[in-house]
Amino acid sequence: MGSALIRRGLFQLHSLLGLAAGLVLVVLGVTGALYSFQLELLQLLNPPSTTAAPDQRPLTLPEVRQRLVPADRELSFVSSMAGEDYGLLGLAPAKGQGRGEVQLFDRYTGEVLTSPRGQAFFRLILDLHRSLALGPVGKALTGAATLILLVLCLSGLYLRWPRQVRRWRTWLTLDWRRRGRSFHWDLHAVAGTWCLLLYLLAALTGLYWSYDWYREASERLLGAAPEPQTAGVVARQDVDLDALWQSFRAETGGRIEGYGLLLPNPARKVSHPTLWYLPEDAEHLRALNRIVFDEQGRVLDHRRYREQPLGARLLLSVYALHSGEYFGLGGRIALLLASLAMPLFMVTGLWLYLDRRRKGRQARQAQIGFTPAAAGSADWLIGYASQSGQGEALAWQAAGQLQAAGLSAEVTALGRLSVERLQRATRALFVVATHGDGEAPDAARGFERRMLTQAATLPSLSYGVLALGDRRYPAYCAFARRLDAWLAGQGARSLFAPVEVDNGDPLALAVWQGQLQALGAACAEPLPERPLQSWQLAAVQRLNAGSPGGAAFELQLRPPPGSHWAPGDLLEIAPRQRAERVAAWLQPLAADSRVEIGGVTLTLATALETRLLPEDQTALPGLDAQALVDALKPLAVRQYSIASLPGEGALRLLVRQERKADGRLGIASGWLTTALRPGDQVQARLRAHPGFRPPLDERPLILIAAGTGLAGVRPLLAARIAAGHRRNWLLFGERTAAHDDFYEAELDAWQAQGELARLDRVFSRDGDGYVQERLSAQADLLLDWLAADAVIMVCGSLQGLGRGVHATLQGLLGEAEVQRLLEDDRYRRDLY
Repeated sequence: MGSALIRRGLFQLHSLLGLAAGLVLVVLGVTGALYSFQLELLQLLNPPSTTAAPDQRPLTLPEVRQRLVPADRELSFVSSMAGEDYGLLGLAPAKGQGRGEVQLFDRYTGEVLTSPRGQAFFRLILDLHRSLALGPVGKALTGAATLILLVLCLSGLYLRWPRQVRRWRTWLTLDWRRRGRSFHWDLHAVAGTWCLLLYLLAALTGLYWSYDWYREASERLLGAAPEPQTAGVVARQDVDLDALWQSFRAETGGRIEGYGLLLPNPARKVSHPTLWYLPEDAEHLRALNRIVFDEQGRVLDHRRYREQPLGARLLLSVYALHSGEYFGLGGRIALLLASLAMPLFMVTGLWLYLDRRRKGRQARQAQIGFTPAAAGSADWLIGYASQSGQGEALAWQAAGQLQAAGLSAEVTALGRLSVERLQRATRALFVVATHGDGEAPDAARGFERRMLTQAATLPSLSYGVLALGDRRYPAYCAFARRLDAWLAGQGARSLFAPVEVDNGDPLALAVWQGQLQALGAACAEPLPERPLQSWQLAAVQRLNAGSPGGAAFELQLRPPPGSHWAPGDLLEIAPRQRAERVAAWLQPLAADSRVEIGGVTLTLATALETRLLPEDQTALPGLDAQALVDALKPLAVRQYSIASLPGEGALRLLVRQERKADGRLGIASGWLTTALRPGDQVQARLRAHPGFRPPLDERPLILIAAGTGLAGVRPLLAARIAAGHRRNWLLFGERTAAHDDFYEAELDAWQAQGELARLDRVFSRDGDGYVQERLSAQADLLLDWLAADAVIMVCGSLQGLGRGVHATLQGLLGEAEVQRLLEDDRYRRDLY
């Protein structure tokens, strides 16, 4: 819990400080970026009238004073640095003036630009950068914002720290396919990582001018050389510039690339004339030597940059570090880009904050009218783990639906859930999000460490999981999958396969609503869905005549124009009740009339083909036809793996007939395999399944399927073969070789051509055992393929194949390695 509390506290601090200082930091960033290239921009705006000859030398300090300083004004500073066409001349304020004057002059000719374009603009830029043009109050604000930037950098690094630290792609790459909150969060985090060191450098050096205590501490820490012992403060007008320049020439031999002179100024805490110069063999443009003079021009102190210890050199280069000039032109450009990126962090941070607030309001609204049950006494326990608030909102929504149906519910965050509370529960729902690099949300990290690492006995618990994630992240829904695996490992029984929601996918949320309603919950507001289309049945054929198992059929459908799907995708079909089932069900009610559904008038019998028909009809007699239809639940769509690729023509499905305890066929499988004839129309829609795509690269692929689950892996294999990847291994399980060897000829042909490197068929009724047992027997081969970075893809039933293969992999590889495969997206499952 301690780490979770720290993260939560840092997250709140990071958000609040970012909101408080965001606008000031944007101003500092943009103005700093502009001012760092001030001279270049001024030279661009004011090109020199003449070009300096190759042998022409810059004006000396006495020449600058003689030509450029009026007799009634005092010189304040001069800057004439190498690599620049223009120098800067500072004049002290004249009588009656509040501030001095800065002039731009040609370093070679002495020509003064009386009204240079852009100078007033850059004066404003500098004032904004130093104090927001607000004087002492603004200076205090910029200093505080610089401190906040330092805190934002360090807290952001802690919050960003991924589970797989060495995976540089996690740190530095941005997936432009992401959308919504995940894209904004990723943009904020990845861009922040790129800018982190530059912002730390800017903040640590910027504080040097913001606070005296910081400057003094820096000088003590870095070992600044002691200032020369001088008496009093020299008056600016008493300085003998000719003698100073002669001393300077004698001290340096005149071998310099540029110089800058700052005359005494109490406001700047400069007590003696100080001259910086760049020697010919300087390490970089800011490796300046410094000389301090007395008023007669005698040298009091001469500090050569290269002779100073590292700490002192850094102090001498504070401005160069702050502007990036210390690292040359590349450093300046890098800091420029980072500074200009500051608005990006304000915009994305504000978007994330507002989105979090919006989802928090949704969660609170979901609680309105909900009466929480006493702890431990509810019919349902609902645990949630939410990073942005969506999971919490969905948890409260589910609780409200259960309450509307007369069931009590207790809603709690996973972080507050204990083993003892779970052991007392008999029915539970878990709404959990996955955050960052496959991690639990901040508030649930303690739960994962505390609960998922220990054994517990939960034989009386039945549960369902709603997983919120984003398939564009490598570890899609990883935390929810870890939670589901742990619950199953403790003996709890899953009520349905985990419902995984890709970035708020309304279709997946509709599946979740269907599961809730099957558990007795009231209906929620309908979610928008893509429209169904008419698909024509081209052919239907039984594949396993004589099999001791359920009859399996291949259906071929003609796609509507413009239809396209990828390997691994699904087809959602709106099933219908068979006409004879409707007639038998209607007989006791003796009802017949016409009704309206969605604005279309139908006979009652036709309308009932789209409804779930309850066995208990005691409450139905007396209802008129329209009320009867309205009282019955619509049939939910059924999802089927697509067994073909678009280029193969028809869309192919493998459908096994399901039979109920009384021998009647299941609604969807019975209608598809017995009621339809070629030419009939089926209402269906494609559903993308990006989490079950085959790796179309050189990595080996291990495909595991049982029964009609072969439909899900066949197009994966076909796509790999079409792409020229031949290292494929298929393990397929069914009942008998004589009757259930689906697609036998095609698989044999692929193997004979070397496109299917290994094919393991396992037929349980023939004594071969089960697929997971064959996998265990091939442990050495499995390890060899995994060592070559193989991907495992499993398609079949959750209860049989899915859990059997998962347990086998854990036994062979260890739970940690299986978890790593899941997080690395090398273990993908499509289970039903």
